[in-house]
Amino acid sequence: MASVSVYNMEGKEVGTMELSDAVFGVEVNDHLVHLAVVAQLANKRQGTQKAKTRSEVSGGGRKPWRQKGTGHARQGSTRAPQWTGGGVVFAPTPRDYTIRLNKKEKKLALKSALTSRLQEKKLIVVDELKLDGIKTKNFKAALDNLKVNKALVVLNENDQNVVMSARNLPDVKTALTNTINVYDILKYNTVVATKAAIATIEEVYA
Repeated sequence: MASVSVYNMEGKEVGTMELSDAVFGVEVNDHLVHLAVVAQLANKRQGTQKAKTRSEVSGGGRKPWRQKGTGHARQGSTRAPQWTGGGVVFAPTPRDYTIRLNKKEKKLALKSALTSRLQEKKLIVVDELKLDGIKTKNFKAALDNLKVNKALVVLNENDQNVVMSARNLPDVKTALTNTINVYDILKYNTVVATKAAIATIEEVYA
C-alpha cells in the first residue's frame, strides 16, 4: 500500500493516509487511458454539421449553355461545385460520433489515470475543504498554501461554498467522486482530493 501525506488548508502536514493498491497501485494501461480520452472527447461532439451537395442545392436544373460551339467549357448545371452558389463536393452530414467502452475498460482506465497521478506525485490529499462563505480569494489562498495552480479538486459532497468559490478560477475545476473522469484527471497538473473523497473512490472502484 502506498502512503501519502495529508495536508490541511494552511498547507501543513497533519498526518498520513494509506491508499488502496486496488485503485492507486494498478499497472498503468496507457492504451486504455488513450481510448478513454478519445471516447470522452468524441462523445462530446454534437455531430449536427450539415452542408448541401449539388443534388440538394436549389436551382440549376437547366443546362446553362449548349454543349459545343460557345468557346466556354461544357457545363451541365449552375449548381455544380465549381460555380458560385453550387453544392459542396463532400458535404458533411449529421452523424453520431459516440465511442463506447466496456465498463471494465472505463474502470481500469480511471484507475490507471489515478495511479499515474500518484506515481508522478501529482496527487494531494487534504483533510477537508471548508469555507465559511463563497469567497474566491480564500479558496485561492488555500491552493497557494498547497503550492497548486492548475488543479482538479475532488469533493465527496456538493459543498456550494467551495464549488462557487472555485468557479471563477480559470485553471481550477471541482468534481464529485461520481463525476471524475480520465480526461480531467490528466488535463490538470494536480489532483487535490479530500480524505472523504479518496475513501469513496476506493470504495466504488476497488
